[in-house]
Amino acid sequence: MAAQAHNDWNERIALAQQMLPLLGQLHRNNNVVTSVFGRLLVNVSDVDIIKSHRYARHITEHELPLEKTLPIVQELVAMNLGTASIDLGHLVTLHDEQGGDLGEFLKRELADVIGTSTEHKQTDVVLYGFGRIGRLLARILIDHQSVDTGCRLRAIVVRKNGENDLTKRASLLRRDSVHGPFHGSISIDHDNDILWANGTPIQIIYSNDPATVDYTRYGINDAVVVDNTGRWRDREGLEQHLKSTGVSKVLLTAPGKGDVKNIVYGINHDVIEADDTILSAASCTTNAITPVLKAVNDRYGVEFGHVETVHSFTNDQNLIDNFHKGSRRGRAATLNMVLTETGAARAVAKALPELAGKLTGNAIRVPTPDVSMAVLNLTLKQDVDRDEVNNYLRSVSLLSGLRQQIGYIESPEIVSTDFVGSTHAGIVDGLATIAQDNHLVLYVWYDNEFGYSNQVIRIVEEIAGVRPAVLPRRKELSEL
Repeated sequence: MAAQAHNDWNERIALAQQMLPLLGQLHRNNNVVTSVFGRLLVNVSDVDIIKSHRYARHITEHELPLEKTLPIVQELVAMNLGTASIDLGHLVTLHDEQGGDLGEFLKRELADVIGTSTEHKQTDVVLYGFGRIGRLLARILIDHQSVDTGCRLRAIVVRKNGENDLTKRASLLRRDSVHGPFHGSISIDHDNDILWANGTPIQIIYSNDPATVDYTRYGINDAVVVDNTGRWRDREGLEQHLKSTGVSKVLLTAPGKGDVKNIVYGINHDVIEADDTILSAASCTTNAITPVLKAVNDRYGVEFGHVETVHSFTNDQNLIDNFHKGSRRGRAATLNMVLTETGAARAVAKALPELAGKLTGNAIRVPTPDVSMAVLNLTLKQDVDRDEVNNYLRSVSLLSGLRQQIGYIESPEIVSTDFVGSTHAGIVDGLATIAQDNHLVLYVWYDNEFGYSNQVIRIVEEIAGVRPAVLPRRKELSEL
């Protein structure tokens, strides 16, 4: 038995090692990002590939065989593909259902991006601020960069905090206590204030005034500026960025005020118009709950509900008791559960108007550094069955256009740290679902840092016109 298990592991390692250079080639040469039911295969090891295939059992109840995905990857390399996000797990599932020649099957499913590899578009991106979200956005942008297409991180704007500022910025990008080390190499050009990350030069610009930066001085034009400082949330404040030279769009990584459109990617990104210059990516909690609420409302109808978020502490709180302008947030974040308010329930209506006035919400900050949970306590327009709801949400996570937003898992041992690094906006914990008559309670995990940052990048790619086609085609909720 032990010898058989050893041989099986070695066989899987061998298959994964064959796959590694092919995945890299697809990413570098074709700007094709691959995944297994949402688990990205970017900058991964052979063991990571095996783990992603094993993870598939949470989705399909069976481990995904590498013997089925390797031939698909080999075919993809020879297909002259253009920019795309391709789910290998979904392709295997569809091919098992349809059968037939693998090459012909892939030609049908990927027809939209075959022969489009010469269609290149590149957009400059600037990060204004370099805190928790800013550094994760930088990591994702660097991971996503291919040779000559897509969004390219060109600059980071910060206020200078001492002579060793650049060294400290590089160190914070290189190491993270929650998300681990940076995947790659980082070096510093002190003479020119440049961070080199995986061969990409990132200009560090020191400024206290967003309106006075001349980005064209650094060869940056028509840039998308992602303001992750949270300092300005209304149109008047954010318009300061547009007064600088070389900027065309601004995206705020916090709920926007006034008439600023709050975008939850996957829900209302279609309201973005070409002449929109200022947008908001809403909040991490709004991104986590809105897709799930959309799926539930479309199927069963929501009469009203209450959202309780159990949220990790943030830098907005105090490490130990001290003065804070906010209620209760001055008490020690790592020692207390802190009851506070959240605007996420109300903010849902900005992306999903049909739920306006139907939700209330509160938040409890807890002593964990990352990964939060939203408890959706809903009264529906019809009676529901627990298994039917779970099967529906599992299908949404697997097959629908919200696959990148909604994850689904059933595991009796899963805890918050298991979701660190999730790219989903939120993940439904199926074992925790409660249904009685027309009352439904759902528990939704979310990495309030990394999952949200991936939602932000999706919006950046959308407004830049470089959002990759997501294949195979996802189903509408009404088709499930």
